[in-house]
Amino acid sequence: MQLTHYNTNFKKQTFSIVLVSENVTNAPNIGSLFRIADAFGIEKLFLCGENISLGRKSAKTSRATEKVVNHEVCNSAFEVVQYLKNQDYQIIALEITTQSKPIHTFNFSKEKPIALIIGDENFGISELILNISNHIIHIDMFGQNSSMNVVQATNIALYEITRQLL
Repeated sequence: MQLTHYNTNFKKQTFSIVLVSENVTNAPNIGSLFRIADAFGIEKLFLCGENISLGRKSAKTSRATEKVVNHEVCNSAFEVVQYLKNQDYQIIALEITTQSKPIHTFNFSKEKPIALIIGDENFGISELILNISNHIIHIDMFGQNSSMNVVQATNIALYEITRQLL
C-alpha cells in the first residue's frame, strides 16, 4: 500500500543547515526550493537577489511549504554569506570549479552549522562568494552536460549532507 502524508512514519527533524540561493529567480525553482527545504528539515532558506518573486507560480510548485519554511528574501547573497561566516557557519558552495571536491568524498562536520550556497540558474555562484567559501563541492556527472538544474543539484546535496549528519 502506498503511504500518504498522513500515514508515513518519517521522524520530523531540523538540521543545522541554512540554504542560501544566489539569484535563483525562476518561480518554479523557488517553489521547489521551499519544498525541499521542508523535506530535508532545513533551518532557514535565504532567497537572495533583486528579482525574487514569491507569487502564484512559486506557491503552486511549493505546495504550501512557503507557509511553514523559515525564509528570508535578501538583496545580497554576499552579505548574507559574510554574516553567516561571522556567525561561525561552515560556508559550503555547490559549484564545479578547479578546486571543488566531489560531494561523495566530502565529510560534512557536525561541529558547526552549515550554510549551503547554491547559484544562479545560468551563471552559478559568484566569484565573490566562492572566494570566501570554506569548501566547494560538486556532483560528479557522467554525460555531456557540465551542469544540472539548480533544484536537482540541491536535492542531491541536501540528501548527502543530511544522510551524513544523521
